[in-house]
Amino acid sequence: MQNLQNKVDLHLHSVYSDGLFTPEKLVKMAHSKGISIISIVDHDTIQGLEETEAVAGSFGIEVIPGVELSSSMNQKEVHILGYFIDRKNTKFNDYLQYFRDERRKRAEKIVKNLNDLNVPLKMESVVSKDFIGAIGRPHIAHALHVNGFVTNYDEAFEKYIGLNGPAYESKIHFSPKDAIDLISQAGGLSFLAHPSKTFNETELVSLIEMGIDGIEVIHPSHNTERINYYRGITTQYFLLESGGSDFHGARKKDDENFGGCCVSPKIVDNMKRRLFK
Repeated sequence: MQNLQNKVDLHLHSVYSDGLFTPEKLVKMAHSKGISIISIVDHDTIQGLEETEAVAGSFGIEVIPGVELSSSMNQKEVHILGYFIDRKNTKFNDYLQYFRDERRKRAEKIVKNLNDLNVPLKMESVVSKDFIGAIGRPHIAHALHVNGFVTNYDEAFEKYIGLNGPAYESKIHFSPKDAIDLISQAGGLSFLAHPSKTFNETELVSLIEMGIDGIEVIHPSHNTERINYYRGITTQYFLLESGGSDFHGARKKDDENFGGCCVSPKIVDNMKRRLFK
């Protein structure tokens, strides 16, 4: 078996949300990249967790239970990552099911909007009727591309379904505080995902005051300046760090980031120390 190089990727997506690959495929790819600890943080679902764990053991890879929740603040999307979630927490699972149901309703509205714009996309082309994961705009973008309504994935967002696009529909409102509390009640740690340049310092402080445990410092959208800035914030406010490739497998840049955008095992050790002290 190939020796792992102590790389950690805490931000992967599978077919259970808007990723291209199954958990089994992701585990095998992680192993080939020398990654020793992973977390699949699918949107609003932990349905791929058992499948991930079933495969990871034979490759010597540790799996951190994770999820990515969507919320909004000041007209901005705020994505909150949750780690070490209690998968049996009833309230948490009920909320995830509710979010997935709302995601399907939103997707159906977007498809109807596209139809009203004379784009005859069918919902069956977006996901199958028996799809149990979390539907997102990436599924619709992919379907628009595959069916020839746009020339590439990005054009779907630029022309139709991006923020303020003619077919856009907003998500249900869920505040960052709600997301943070939900993760905490399920025994987990919450992290602000890929803040990039989206949030000013006042907004960051607001999120910290809401009780967030950490910030995703390492992410493909963060240059060295941003990394140092967010690392400084975590030091100043005694927060944890996380990081990963945000791998979906849909675009070329994903391949470049997977295995190259990682953190050290010390990051996970610090999480465990905070949780189990």
